[in-house]
Amino acid sequence: MNLKHEIIWTNVAENDLKNIIEYISIDRPQTALKILSKIKERTSDFYLFPERGRIVPELQEQGISQYRELVITPWRLIYKIVERKIFVLAMIDSRQNVEDILLNRLIYI
Repeated sequence: MNLKHEIIWTNVAENDLKNIIEYISIDRPQTALKILSKIKERTSDFYLFPERGRIVPELQEQGISQYRELVITPWRLIYKIVERKIFVLAMIDSRQNVEDILLNRLIYI
């Protein structure tokens, strides 16, 4: 029996990741590569254990519990599990006002 989930990165999440890596690589290209490797490592077995991420606390306080996050400090990878698919919705810097960003973005996702 195949218990793997398919991982689907939305355009928004792909752009978030691209922007993070590009911004860091301006001054520190080696650091950007290390961060990208760290993100890949943390998500490498994600398709096997998608529920290991916690429910996003800021959204849970609003009664929204279908979104989860995987913390890859200082970023938070936001995703939603639908059947056998994991939709990666955003990669947000946790030093920003995460609640406002999430509520605004999730209206459109």
